[in-house]
Amino acid sequence: MKHIGSLIAVPAAAAALLTVAVVPAANASVTAAASKPLPCHASMNNAKPRDYTDVDVNVATASAARITTVAHYKTTKTTHTGTANRKGDASIRYYISGATPDFKVVVSVKVTSGNRTGSCSTSFVPHR
Repeated sequence: MKHIGSLIAVPAAAAALLTVAVVPAANASVTAAASKPLPCHASMNNAKPRDYTDVDVNVATASAARITTVAHYKTTKTTHTGTANRKGDASIRYYISGATPDFKVVVSVKVTSGNRTGSCSTSFVPHR
């Protein structure tokens, strides 16, 4: 090797070892689509439900996606599951028993279809 200013000259035999071939994947568009997050939008049918009533988590996602919701109460977590209809909609019902009044309950939502996933959240505040 010969040092030329701030550049280093590399002999041809060594340069051949440094050659890197970049070959695009045959399924690059499939991979890109699979890595795109699944759409997820969640809302409550009632953001301020009374204790001992039902409340629905409304989810909009992809058709037939599996849905897992987790309500994070002050002292416990409750998980419910469901499946979106052909339009991508689902309603997951929770019974609000004696939840802590005025404590914001965050509901985490995960949606899955094939190898794609997405997530979103919503919340409600129970009261007496």
